[in-house]
Amino acid sequence: MNINIICIGKLKEKYWVDACSEYAKRIGGYCRLNIVELKEAKLPKNASEADEAIVMQKEGESILAKIGENDYVIALEVEGKMLDSPELASKVTGVFAGGRQTIDFVIGGSLGLSPEVKKRADFGLSFSRMTFPHQMARVVLLEQIYRAFKIANHETYHK
Repeated sequence: MNINIICIGKLKEKYWVDACSEYAKRIGGYCRLNIVELKEAKLPKNASEADEAIVMQKEGESILAKIGENDYVIALEVEGKMLDSPELASKVTGVFAGGRQTIDFVIGGSLGLSPEVKKRADFGLSFSRMTFPHQMARVVLLEQIYRAFKIANHETYHK
């Protein structure tokens, strides 16, 4: 079982790095976790809609280049479906039980995900209708993946 977190941007603040490192360590007992940080495309000052579209396209191309042909892709998007933790656990275990070897969770940059990435996704996941910084989304995602494995293995984890 492999889980890739494909994300635009690097973690800059130590507290995000520390939180992600802790959950990555915990997840490592259940699967092979790989975090792929991709460079943010430069957005000009006073960017037009066309400039934003170009940035989203460039970031989308870099994301798509990291997705394997047979990978199951879960895109984090505000318009995606909201799941509770047991439902996410069921989703993850169902993907692996269905024969897929790799799940790619995709986190976009400040402008979100390109239409091409959304089209490639097998599932759109939303944490909330609110928008979160991608650093925070990564920490929440890692915690929820860890929680999903604890639930799937009938192990206790604080609520």
